[in-house]
Amino acid sequence: MKVVKLSLIALAVAAGSQFAVAGEQQESKGFIADSSLDLLNRNLYMNRNFINRDRNTREEWAHGIHANFASGFTQGTVGVGVDAYAYGGIKLDGGRGSVGNGILPVDGDGRIEDSTGEMGGAVKARISSTVLKFGEQRPTAPVFATGDSRLLPETATGFQLSSSEFKDFSFEAGHFTAINRRNSTNSDGALTTEYAEVEARSVDFLGGTYNINDNLSVMFYGSEAEDVWRQYFGNLYYSMPLSDEQSLSFDLVAYKTDDEGKALAGDLDTLTYSLKGAYSFGAHKLSLAYQKVSGDEFFDYVGGDSIWLANSVQYSDFNAPNERSFQIRYDLNMASFGVPGLSFMARYIKGDDIDGTKADPNGAFAGWAGDDEKHWERDLEAKYVVQSGAAKDLSLRLRQATHRSTAFDSDLQDVRLIIEYPLSLL
Repeated sequence: MKVVKLSLIALAVAAGSQFAVAGEQQESKGFIADSSLDLLNRNLYMNRNFINRDRNTREEWAHGIHANFASGFTQGTVGVGVDAYAYGGIKLDGGRGSVGNGILPVDGDGRIEDSTGEMGGAVKARISSTVLKFGEQRPTAPVFATGDSRLLPETATGFQLSSSEFKDFSFEAGHFTAINRRNSTNSDGALTTEYAEVEARSVDFLGGTYNINDNLSVMFYGSEAEDVWRQYFGNLYYSMPLSDEQSLSFDLVAYKTDDEGKALAGDLDTLTYSLKGAYSFGAHKLSLAYQKVSGDEFFDYVGGDSIWLANSVQYSDFNAPNERSFQIRYDLNMASFGVPGLSFMARYIKGDDIDGTKADPNGAFAGWAGDDEKHWERDLEAKYVVQSGAAKDLSLRLRQATHRSTAFDSDLQDVRLIIEYPLSLL
């Protein structure tokens, strides 16, 4: 399958103009009236301590500001507008020996830069409820999604088409040629995969979501990282209310990855899937998950959030060759106990049956993992969000992860303190 190219996106927009006589564009109030300007302050401290290494600790502390402007669309059959952003960060602590957490750019001498900043944007056009954007964006597709797990978010450059013409069905398509990583200001960065670190000249995708009813939805996507792989994604989500304070939910996710073109990462043939079930009762939520990699290579992806598997957690993705992993998780919402805004989470994931000895000997994953490898991770989190007053929506989140592994991965402790204060200025 040759997934969406630029010409196909243009064709889809042209075809849409034949039937797009009503929809969101008809309700447009104009370029200025529908505009928004949001500001996010993020203060991030991260300490990652590697056990049994010469250089044990990576410690960084920084403050970042995200400004995001989204204009409305001009009125008429075809509306046009712009999105723009300005991101900046300042180092508060972190020396040369602390480099490696990906919070701020690193200079040529291996030192964390004292400050960083970047600006960018995209132009957009809308017909009915179909929008075409070109420029620097933050796509969220399960096969290509930029990440936001450090100080500043990633962005990607390209075209994206999204449509919600029908009540219960939406689709999107994209063609991207560059990415700006979380600790970079280069908007023309290479589309390298997260694990193999091979470069795709472009990433294309097409997919959609269908809400069968209020409780059941399905999602399908196809994507191509040029000369690296073709990847297909499916998701089935079902929720079952049991009473006013009880519910069950089930989330099945699957990725199929096959090498494509020049196969720059080597031979790839993996089916990776996870099934998660959750039971909510009052202030409590208990979740169980199973994940499996059926294939001799790691499950890999492009873009920091392009992995929707249940056992992709704070440190590990539990995505090694032939790996199976199990998760148990507990969430507690303290609102039921008179403390709204306070929540806690604890989870434990164990992975085993890892066997990387059959990976393509000429591929990117050769020698990455031996036979009978295993590891585990425990994550703890406490979060509080201010509910009212001048500091309303200010959040404080403390996260801690412990990871232990056989030789293929690292033993470490990971602590993060994240303070965020969002403001709506327009």
